[in-house]
Amino acid sequence: MDHVVHFEIPADNEDRAQAFYEKTFGWSIFKSPIPNWDYRLANTVETDEKGWPKSLGVINGAIAPRKAPEDKPMVVIKVDLLEDALTRITAGGGEITMQPTPVGEIGIYAKFKDTEGNILGVWQDLKKPADPSATAA
Repeated sequence: MDHVVHFEIPADNEDRAQAFYEKTFGWSIFKSPIPNWDYRLANTVETDEKGWPKSLGVINGAIAPRKAPEDKPMVVIKVDLLEDALTRITAGGGEITMQPTPVGEIGIYAKFKDTEGNILGVWQDLKKPADPSATAA
């Protein structure tokens, strides 16, 4: 089953939004370590060394620059294969609004409009190839 793994909050002023969410909810917000990517990650709970939430049933998110006045907060759904999900989305009456885009070496991201006009994201983790030296012994 595909599930929600992330949220995005658009901001006209990222510094102001960061200050609001840190002060109001105690979130830890920091700039993404991915070069040339204007994005602030928002940890809503304690995370492990890889950045994943330590608590079950919770998600972290981000503050992103608002690119258009109609940009609204959205959720991101993790899928096994992005291309398959995009096929299911269009077959179900949805529309792809942002083509698959690599995010560093960690994943591939796309956006779609559902049948009700809502914009959501879909995410596929990138699997790193196994280290051949790990099995040589």
